[in-house]
Amino acid sequence: MPDELVFSSDAAMIDVDLVHRWLSEESYWARGRTRENHERAMAGSRNYGVFDARTGRQLAYARAITDSATFAWIADVFVDPAARGRGVGIRIMRGILDDLEPLGLKRTALFTEDAHTLYEKFGFQRLDDPECWMLRWGAGFAPVGA
Repeated sequence: MPDELVFSSDAAMIDVDLVHRWLSEESYWARGRTRENHERAMAGSRNYGVFDARTGRQLAYARAITDSATFAWIADVFVDPAARGRGVGIRIMRGILDDLEPLGLKRTALFTEDAHTLYEKFGFQRLDDPECWMLRWGAGFAPVGA
């Protein structure tokens, strides 16, 4: 099965229309994201994809925001619902971490409301001290109930 999945860190291979649709229409975290904001996010990130080796069809997308020295934030991890259960999530996470490993980063973070089991396979842990993390919401992006 792994031979059927091709990982790439070449942003030119990303199907921007497809990824924008996935994120803006199907994700819980980026629903309604504009195409302009999506393109700006991609431009400021390392972009990754997983593709079907036989058809070339994109099956997953993710990006990492990093200073390339101390920290990375993995974001927008999305696997096409039709491709789930094929190891695509494992393939994209392994590829991302292999790409970031040579940087010697002190911390790599992500935020998720699901797929905790996937991320735990790669050493991600729930925070023991979440009170140390702080977040400032931008205008129009305050959480519900705030």
